[in-house]
Formats: sequence, structure tokens, C-alpha cells
Amino acid sequence: MEKISVAVRFRPPKLSVDANADSSSFSGGGAVGNREWRIDDSRISLLHRAVPVTGTSFVFDHVFNEAVTNARIYDLLVRSLIRAAVDGFNGTAFAYGQTSSGKTFTMNGSDADPGIIPLAVRDIFDTAAKAADREFLIRVSYMEIYNEEINDLLTLGSEKLPIHESLERGVYVSGLREEIVNNAEQVLQLLELGEANRHFGETNMNVRSSRSHTIFRMVIESSAKHQMNSGDVIRLSILNLVDLAGSERIAKTGADGVRLKEGKHINKSLMILGNVINKLSENGKQRGHIPYRDSKLTRILQSALGGNAKTSIICTAAPEEIHIEETRGTLQFASRAKCVSNCAQVNEILTDAALLKRQKLEIEELRKKMQGSHSEVLEQLILKQRNDMHKSELERDRLAMELEEERRLRLTLEHRLAEQKMSQNHNNADISVEQFADSSQLDTLKTPDSKRTPDGFVASRSRYLKDAEFSPIPENLGFVADENLWMQLNKGCITDLDMLEMRSDYKCPPSLEDTTTIVPLEEPIDVRCQRLETACSSDRQQLEDSKGRCTTLEKKLELLKEENSSLRQELCKSKHDTDHEKEVLLKELETERYKMEELKQDIRLFSQAFSQRQGQLTSLYTKSKAVVENCKASQVEFP
Repeated sequence: MEKISVAVRFRPPKLSVDANADSSSFSGGGAVGNREWRIDDSRISLLHRAVPVTGTSFVFDHVFNEAVTNARIYDLLVRSLIRAAVDGFNGTAFAYGQTSSGKTFTMNGSDADPGIIPLAVRDIFDTAAKAADREFLIRVSYMEIYNEEINDLLTLGSEKLPIHESLERGVYVSGLREEIVNNAEQVLQLLELGEANRHFGETNMNVRSSRSHTIFRMVIESSAKHQMNSGDVIRLSILNLVDLAGSERIAKTGADGVRLKEGKHINKSLMILGNVINKLSENGKQRGHIPYRDSKLTRILQSALGGNAKTSIICTAAPEEIHIEETRGTLQFASRAKCVSNCAQVNEILTDAALLKRQKLEIEELRKKMQGSHSEVLEQLILKQRNDMHKSELERDRLAMELEEERRLRLTLEHRLAEQKMSQNHNNADISVEQFADSSQLDTLKTPDSKRTPDGFVASRSRYLKDAEFSPIPENLGFVADENLWMQLNKGCITDLDMLEMRSDYKCPPSLEDTTTIVPLEEPIDVRCQRLETACSSDRQQLEDSKGRCTTLEKKLELLKEENSSLRQELCKSKHDTDHEKEVLLKELETERYKMEELKQDIRLFSQAFSQRQGQLTSLYTKSKAVVENCKASQVEFP
């Protein structure tokens, strides 16, 4: 937050100045007036017969008398504003005061003493030329508000322009001509063109009186010359240089007809400007609706009044005694404007890379500030919350991996279940022996080369092969194998060699591998269907269990996400509370500094008054002593 910079300038008196008066005091008329304004450094006080009037003492950032030039005012009040505008801050400078108090001269100046606008234009281009690492694009526009209607001073016939607002541009005047300029001379030529189209008039107080408010606007864009390598951003700032028309009293200006109508619109817009300043100067809790939209002037200057801009106000005043009431009103306006705070920020268009880099730098800066402040406990809390967030993220990743594994397992089970169903359907389609009417149909399905075995022949493997400890080979085995030995080995079985048939194309049937049981070749179809149904039921149960575990893991994941979100909210709230506490402390510090400055001023005035009083008492004592001595001498001479 930053206070508006306010300065007061007294123009030279139009009437003669009293030769006996102090050089820092002003009075009206050819003779010595009863009331006069006294300047003491940055304080202005109203004196009545050399005695300060209660409630008429004001303190500002700068107070200028009639001897100060426009260049001096620009150096002290506006130069820093122009440099900030080149760096990307919005800026506004305007002159306020009664008619014929020197506003237009302060803003435009003359050939011998250039005003703030031409000085600012040259300073902008000089500053931009010194910035060798940046490129600038400058656009200018010039408008006036005449009888609450906006006219373009750079284009004839472009009148009654509307005001619009958007998120990208903010408040802007639609249809206003903008000229791209490359040097200061080009801008000054556009200024001369605009001044020729501006409304002026003659009144009793001023031969060339401004009958409209003018706003000269400069849009400054800049970017790094090597933006692709540096990752810099584009800066965009708006500079408003405003010359307000002066407030008028009909009794003094003698306005009538068109001049009277113009004066009414001027006074109305300035009154609304004063209302806006009054609302902004109030406490935040007591502040009500701010009437920006009641006037086109305040609507256009909305960002400069309590918004995103650096603002400087130059209040011009007339020193004559006849204008004391108008000057007092101007000083009251300036005093209220000094209490208004703006929140100026650099206007930047950020890319993703630049935004990430900027956030990292801000985090490091905040961490350094916190280390140097009394926020150790808060920092520990933030670190704890950050660790909790990290743990929750790890847990969330672990649960996500488990969930993915469960989903993969579920897909595998579903695939196996589908295969088993297909196998079951295939088995149901097998051809049974009962479907054939006689044995002749069954014989047609057999291999033609196979030889029918007699019904009385049964071949079976010896049971001794199953016993590992028993062997049919005799213990006493000789060197000659006779016919009895073969009978003993075969247990009396005689092999019919005519029954055996050797086939070259015979292949062993593939073995059916199953994970659960070994299916015999003679297994019936209904038994096999029952076994497959049991396996399918088991797979379905496993699938349901997997779905249940997946649902549980998803719920845990949602809970962790909610916990993570709550931790982030607490972290943001802690940062917000810290920033708010810092802002409150800064405001209190600024208030105490302001009170200290006022106390110093009061002490200084009291010291001066005390010194004057002491000098008067000393003089009175000296005079009294001299009178007493004279009396004593006269008594001695005339006893």
C-alpha cells in the first residue's frame, strides 16, 4: 500500500504584494490584509492579524511558493512517477484547483518554463533509450471531457465516445484514436494538435479559461530484447497526465449562457471527485459505496484513485485574500487525498516458464523474510503441514499403484473366466455315442487303419510298476534269457504280435494341463461341466473380492485427497493471516510515523512561539527597566 503524493503550489499574486509582509506570506489587495497564508517548510497555515487560525493548518509532501519553476516541481513530485511507469507501473498525475489558479500552466507550461506534460514526454523517451536490454512500444491518445461528453482531441468529429470495461483492458474509452510514436517531438506535435481542438472560453477571472477536463494518456509496452533466451515477461503500463478545469463561483466569473452550463458540469464532476476522495479517505470498515460511475472523470481515473497506480496530485491555489475560501476548500481536498492509499503493482504478461520462475523467487524471498521475523512457530507449522502433504502424496501414490494392480488382476480373472466359459460351451457341443442309431455309424468315425481288438483281450499294466520297492526282475539273473524267464517277467502274458500295428503318422495326444486337478480321459461330460462351474464360481468369488478391495482403496484415495486439500487450505490461510498481520503492523507503523511528524511540527511551532514570546518579554523587561531608571533619575533631579 502506498499513499498518494500531494503537493500544493501558490501562483504569483495578481495584485501587488505588501512590502512589509514576509516573503513566505501572501495577502490580497494593495494594502495589508487581515488574513494571509503562511508557508513553513511543508506546512500551510492561515493567519489572522499574525495569529494562526484554529483548524486551518495543513501538512503536505511539498509546498511551493510563486518562485518555484515547473522543472523543480517535476523533479520533486513527478520524475519518480515517470520512471516507475517505464518500469511497468501505472501512473497518474493531475492538477486540481479553482479557476485561474495555474493548473494549465503547471501541466503544459510555456516555452521558457515547460510544464509537467512535455517534461514527462522527454523523460520517458530518454529513460527508454538508456534501457539497452529492453524494447519499447509507446502509444498516445488525447481526450477531453466537455459537458460530461468524451471527445477525441486528435480526431475531428469523434465525439460522445462511450466508456467500456473488460478483464483484459480494464476501463477504457471505445473508439479513441491511439498513435504509435517514436520520439518526443512527434508527441509534442500531437499535443499541439489536441490543444487546438480543446474548448477554451473567457470569463471575468481568466481570459483563456479551460472549459473541459483533458486526459493525455501514454501506453508503454516493453519486453526483453532476447526474450526467448531470458524467459522475461512483457510489461504494460498506462500513464495519465490530467489537466482539470477549475471550480467556479458564478458571482466571480460572471458566467451566463454557454459558460454557465459549462461551469455547472465542471463543478458537478469536481464535486463527485471530492466525494470519491472522501469515501476513500475513510476507514475501511466505515467506507460505503464509492461513486466512481457518477462521473466520467472518476470512472476513467478509477484505477488512479485507490487502485493499481502510483498517483501524484498538484493542488494549485491563489494567494489573494479574496480567494481564501476557495483556497481553503482546495487545501481540504488535498488533505483528504493525502489519506488515500493505492496498491500499485507491475503489470506483466507472464508465460508459464516466467511465472514458475517468479513464484520460486517469491517463495525464497518469503522464506528469508520469515527467518528474520518473529514467525518461527508459524514456519514450523508450515513445514509440518508441508511434510504431512508430502506423506499424503506418497500414500496416495502407493494406493494408486495397488489400485492399478487390483484392476490388472481383475482383468486377468475376467479373461480366464471367459476362456473357461468358451471351453465349457465347446465341451457341450461334443458328440455323444447315444446320438448314433447303430454301431455302423460309430464305425464310420473310427480310423480306417485301426485293427479291431477281440472282445476277450484285455491288456493292463502290471501293478508292480506302481510299487517303487518291488521289481519283477529275479534276483538271480543269468547270462542267458530263456523262454521261462520271459514268462516270469510278463507274468504269464503272451503278446499277440499280429495284433500290434505300427503307424508312421501316429502322434501322442497333447496333455491337458489344468491348475486345479488332472482330468482323466474317461471323465464324463456332466462331471466335467460341474467341475468347470465350480471353478467359475471360485473365479467369480475372487473377482468380487477384488472389486471390493478396489472400492475400499478408492475410498481411501478420496479421503487422502480431501485431507490433502484441507492441508493446502490451512497453509494458504496461514500465509494469508501472516500477510494480513504484516500489513496491519505496517499500517500502524505508518500511523505512528505520521503522528510523530505532526508532533515534531507542533514542537517546532511551540518552540518558535516560545522564542518569540521570550523575545517579547525580554524587550518588555528592557523597556520597563529603562522606564524605571528614568523615573528614578527624574526623582533624583526633582526631590
